[in-house]
Amino acid sequence: MIDPTTSRRRFLHYLAASPLFGSGAALAQSPQSRLPDPMIWAPRELSALIDSPSRALSVFDFEPVARQKLSAAHFGYMATGNDDEVTLRSNREGFAAFQLRPRRLVDVSRIDMKMELFGTTYDSPIVVAPTGSNKAFHADGEIAVAKAARTGRHLQMLSTVATTSIEAAIEARGAPVWFQLYPTNEWSLGLAMAKRAEKAGAPAIVVTVDVVAAQNWEMFQRMWRADGAGGQCGSCHGLGLRSFVQRKPSFDGLDLGTATSTGANNLTWDFVKRLRDSVGTKILLKGILAREDAKLAVEHGVDGIIVSNHGGRAEDNGRSTIEVLPEILVAVDGRIPVLVDSGFRRGTDIVKALAMGAKAACIGRPYLWGLGAFGQEGVERVLQLLRRELFAAMQQMGAPSLKDLVPAMVTRA
Repeated sequence: MIDPTTSRRRFLHYLAASPLFGSGAALAQSPQSRLPDPMIWAPRELSALIDSPSRALSVFDFEPVARQKLSAAHFGYMATGNDDEVTLRSNREGFAAFQLRPRRLVDVSRIDMKMELFGTTYDSPIVVAPTGSNKAFHADGEIAVAKAARTGRHLQMLSTVATTSIEAAIEARGAPVWFQLYPTNEWSLGLAMAKRAEKAGAPAIVVTVDVVAAQNWEMFQRMWRADGAGGQCGSCHGLGLRSFVQRKPSFDGLDLGTATSTGANNLTWDFVKRLRDSVGTKILLKGILAREDAKLAVEHGVDGIIVSNHGGRAEDNGRSTIEVLPEILVAVDGRIPVLVDSGFRRGTDIVKALAMGAKAACIGRPYLWGLGAFGQEGVERVLQLLRRELFAAMQQMGAPSLKDLVPAMVTRA
């Protein structure tokens, strides 16, 4: 077995010594002067960060700017994975396990990226995934994200632990927003939040089912400790459930009872059935990673699945979602839509998932990089770059519309 991290490091050393690189010695001697890159042949210098969203060439340009502007604790909360962060890395490396098979001599002078889901049409299959505590990254928080989603007419999901209410998010988006639900171990608490979201106009409740144990966020903890102001961040990121939810409007007016966390270790299929019988919205399950559970979801009347490993934050199982996606699609067999998240950074990433059969790809960390770097304008630019890359990728694939992206266009490497 070849360790990708070791191989990449050796290759970088080889490049640094190559006569093709005039500054190779400087790079070898000063590794702290550059970031590890998604493309090792195009290093981004830390001394030349973008100073406006318009100068970004890819979504990766926003991450170092966000790191520069945010406190270590806040950035650590955004960036951390669980345990050894194997899954965090796998989510990116997993895309290399698949290659695209483009078709030629197809008229792609016009590209239609419109995606229809549950009777609503969106301008693209790029979905704004639910992320928590957005005001830790910018004062405008989820409102800035909603306004950016409005500009690009993206489907948006709002997190249970958002620092903005579902009502305010829907108003800022100017259209219905889906509500992502952390059930907690108290049925009444989860039901109350779902009912409130339904009343506000959320057409779908996305139940997160992969947070059943305490997370071991070592990177976050180390950056928090190293941050002189980190101790002031408890209301954003931790120090017990009650202090944590004080800035989370989804919990306003609710009796926490015996709830101990925003996850639920007593979550079963009975919860899904009870919720199905209690609300009139669409219900999706987020965090399904096994074909057996995908089949059970269909049997329990779930309306959709989001293949997700929480961006490597909930557990360190080691499997990327792009590698899990095919088995879920086979199990579902077209009976309900399947969305996917975790690790999507490029238009070609999105094309691979869509060609396999996913309905949409959900974006999380990249828009938070944009938010932390430049607020609403940063989020807008991140989404714009992804749309632009998706547009070009569809042209290169010979796919003038989403329906033209078919399984034959993607193969295992």
